[in-house]
Amino acid sequence: MEKFERLERTLVQKGAILNYYQDTVKIPNGNIVKWDFIGHNGAAAVVAVNPEGKLLMVRQYRNALDRETIEIPAGGLKSVEEPTKDAAARELEEETGYRAAKMELLLSLRTTVAFCNEKIDIYVATELTPGSQNLDEDEYINVEAYGIDELVQMIYECKIEDGKTIAALLAYKDKYCRQ
Repeated sequence: MEKFERLERTLVQKGAILNYYQDTVKIPNGNIVKWDFIGHNGAAAVVAVNPEGKLLMVRQYRNALDRETIEIPAGGLKSVEEPTKDAAARELEEETGYRAAKMELLLSLRTTVAFCNEKIDIYVATELTPGSQNLDEDEYINVEAYGIDELVQMIYECKIEDGKTIAALLAYKDKYCRQ
């Protein structure tokens, strides 16, 4: 592969959950280009399976879309050093009010590789027991339980559009629901 060389990374704006940079890069033909880069600490998410085999989903308002979405529980890492399994367990309890005795890594994904380094590790949580929901002061979340086939149908009806949720549900169905 041809060589790309980052010459400079300049912080343009520091945000609450991400940082916006402008990179100066020398590309293989020798030209110097400017590329945008979004730095993100990473995140963790959970496919939470209740004792009846239903998946716990969160319905919440998303400002970027100006509407509610249905998603798997998820949240950002407190720091780049935080283990994603710990963050997934924390987010599961904060958003749904449940704890899991078992957490297994399902997959890792990069959300938008063209301009952002965000990585989300997604776990399957089972053996759920009630804990206590502890939402952030700006979160308003309803917890709903669905069967996997119903959720997959919602994907194909474009009722679920969140990328991490789609990847997680389809991977879960493929790995755990084969007949």
